[in-house]
Amino acid sequence: MDHMFFMNKALELAAKALEAGEFPVGCVLVHDNKIIADGARIGVASGGTGELEHAEMVALARLEKIKNAPVPSEITLYGTMEPCLMCFGALLIHGITKIVYAYEDVMGGGTGVDRSTLPPLYRDANLELTPRVGRSQSLALFQAFFARPDNHYWQDSLLARYTLEQEVEQL
Repeated sequence: MDHMFFMNKALELAAKALEAGEFPVGCVLVHDNKIIADGARIGVASGGTGELEHAEMVALARLEKIKNAPVPSEITLYGTMEPCLMCFGALLIHGITKIVYAYEDVMGGGTGVDRSTLPPLYRDANLELTPRVGRSQSLALFQAFFARPDNHYWQDSLLARYTLEQEVEQL
């Protein structure tokens, strides 16, 4: 599977979110080399936090509306940021265990959590994680977001400081 092809689709959603003043996270759910659902972060531009409207949650809600949806273990999520703990848990509950992401979430990323002490649903999930696909492109979007003077979402957070200190690798 061409990871960068699908990550570019997620990056397009993230770029549109950024243009709309939203936190630049986009994701696509892929089955048999086709995008079956997608999502982008919403709720930040209006002055809220949008903490329930994460890109992954939006995509999962759209997936649930598909009649005869594919078997979740055959779906791959492509996201411009590592899923947070909430989204990571929701993906595991849905049975989606193939996760490809671009930029690490040093403040709230869920994929590195020690699952060994968690209940079987989370502990025993057979994960396939692929980090850093399209990282530079995603990092550039997050840097643009955090550099905006009118942005107040997660300003001065660990994530904002870490993001603004990173150097974008030249492609």
